[in-house]
Amino acid sequence: MNIPDNLKYTKDHEWIKIEGDIAVVGITDFAQNELGDIVFVEVDTLGEELDKEETFGTIEAVKTVSDLFMPLSGEIAEFNEALESDPDTINKDPYGDGWIIKIKLSDASETGDLLTAEQYKDLIGI
Repeated sequence: MNIPDNLKYTKDHEWIKIEGDIAVVGITDFAQNELGDIVFVEVDTLGEELDKEETFGTIEAVKTVSDLFMPLSGEIAEFNEALESDPDTINKDPYGDGWIIKIKLSDASETGDLLTAEQYKDLIGI
């Protein structure tokens, strides 16, 4: 199970990479493994300002559909459009080309609530 130390995590199994006032967000290796083959990603909140823990989209796998939650408050600045034609990129490269959205942060202090890699490993029991 790949849990990079340089990222932050949520209890909803999302990873966050902070780049200045932008947060790049995707789902973890654990999450994509639990979901199985991802067949569709929908983000219909592009350009919207959302609060932490609000739903920003959905991810559909062969087995199930799951909501995607905002790890931090801010504006959905970008959606990874490559996922429209190749959603299983998330299965193949969850921490790289499989990123889902970029958020323009509205409250950087919320980053203190995110989990470290060690805390996330404890959460999933590895």
